[in-house]
Amino acid sequence: MSKSALVILAQGAEEMETVITVDMLRRGGVTVTLAGLEGSSPVLCSRQVTLVPDKSLTEALAEKQQYDAVILPGGLEGSDSLSKSEKVGALLKDHEDNGKIIAAICAAPIAFAAHGVARGRRVTSYPSTRDKLSAGDYTYVEGERVVVDGNVVTSRGPGTAYWFGLTLIELLTGKEKADQVEKGMLISQY
Repeated sequence: MSKSALVILAQGAEEMETVITVDMLRRGGVTVTLAGLEGSSPVLCSRQVTLVPDKSLTEALAEKQQYDAVILPGGLEGSDSLSKSEKVGALLKDHEDNGKIIAAICAAPIAFAAHGVARGRRVTSYPSTRDKLSAGDYTYVEGERVVVDGNVVTSRGPGTAYWFGLTLIELLTGKEKADQVEKGMLISQY
């Protein structure tokens, strides 16, 4: 049975981080559900690209209450919406408590702080959100594309999305599959 991932799409999400992560995980054999935070209607992202969720977050959770990974794309407006959502907070806490992967890229780690998850962990984010994560609850890491601390995965921004995706593939399906996807996408060997 393949591993599963839930990627939550909110208005104002960073489209590269969303699409690259979903695409790479699917290439890695992970069953990915792209769920709209506010429903299943098309979502306008931060650079005026519209993405269509597979289904709403409510529908995704009605079908499956737990995934192997819950992933939050960045984008300041989208991350703010994820931070304010009680449903996202409960989902993150449940997945963290059950040892499932919780992952966030760019500004989205601020949702971890807002919902009180991943406390005491090493994290990274887009530089402008550092202050929201270095207030003592987290060990903030600079200079790494992706930071993994147990079941918590964070990354810096659009330019690190490929490594974020590869890290998630490796954690979910193994290094061999991640290497295969990396080679096929010409990420480091071209």
